[in-house]
Amino acid sequence: MKHIELHILQSVPVSCLNRDDLNSPKTAIFGGVQRARVSSQCWKRAIREMAKEESPDFFNGMRTRNIIEPLTKILKTSGLSEAETKEGVEKIVDAFKNKIDTEKRVKTLVFTTTKELELIANEYAKTKDAKKAVKAGGKNFMRDAADIALFGRMVADDQEMKVEGVSLFSHAISTHKVDNEIDYFTAVDDFPSEGDSGAAMASTLEFNSATYYRFAALNLDMFKDQDHLGSMSVDERRDVVKAFIKSTLMGMPGARKGSMNGNTLPGYVLCVIREKGHPIQLVNAFEKPVFEKNGVFEKSVERLKDEYKKQNETWDLVEKACIAMPEKSLNELLTEAVKYVD
Repeated sequence: MKHIELHILQSVPVSCLNRDDLNSPKTAIFGGVQRARVSSQCWKRAIREMAKEESPDFFNGMRTRNIIEPLTKILKTSGLSEAETKEGVEKIVDAFKNKIDTEKRVKTLVFTTTKELELIANEYAKTKDAKKAVKAGGKNFMRDAADIALFGRMVADDQEMKVEGVSLFSHAISTHKVDNEIDYFTAVDDFPSEGDSGAAMASTLEFNSATYYRFAALNLDMFKDQDHLGSMSVDERRDVVKAFIKSTLMGMPGARKGSMNGNTLPGYVLCVIREKGHPIQLVNAFEKPVFEKNGVFEKSVERLKDEYKKQNETWDLVEKACIAMPEKSLNELLTEAVKYVD
């Protein structure tokens, strides 16, 4: 398949970008040692949020349980009575393979757009057939739902609503061994009672710092299918890809941003475009953890370049383009990469 690969190295200082059930930074064992880890789901949400700012006309997807109120409003506007509207909402929610939880919420998050809900409600008002309405909406709303096309939508019990995402992500892991550390902190009462002394409260939280290897890819063949963004013009699809690449490079998880702001930008990016084959990670460059007392980033860049060269030579891989940052600027990378989007 024709695809774009993004291989990203990014150093992040004291932070807790992605927490587990114990409120600790997520980790993974790779190459026999513990690595810092950020789940793909965590980073994808940051990317989706930034893409909405970059290209609001195309990125309108929302994960929400609050679909009852907008459906009710649209059905009422379509001329249905109070009783017909309530019945219609119940049938549409059931067609979504969901259940009503409260007056305003369903039980399970739905990945949808305002446009899709409008299409579904209007179709139901005409036909009174909820299943037909949901299917009609699912096939006609993609022009403003690039994020759903990119990241996919899973509806286990309804293949008509399922959307296979055209993007592929790995969990980000550190290129080196990482041990989580503990921050002990206290707070002082600014208006203490007479005789009070010491801290008003004390607690701990965990953090780490790491140079991460991040990987993302985009299936350009699937991207232009009618089930995805085939109804868009080439220029529109190129705008979507620009927003995706920029947001993937610059989007950052927001956990603890008020106390451990870890916002950084990648220090090295390798953007590869291939006409065939499947996207391949370069993570094995770091299976042997990087160890360097004077900083691990430069050594990580060397390892990444060596792994890329070795894979190309060993497996006879052919590239259409290979664009590296900071050798090229972001605008230069985007301009070059989207030339291959058709």
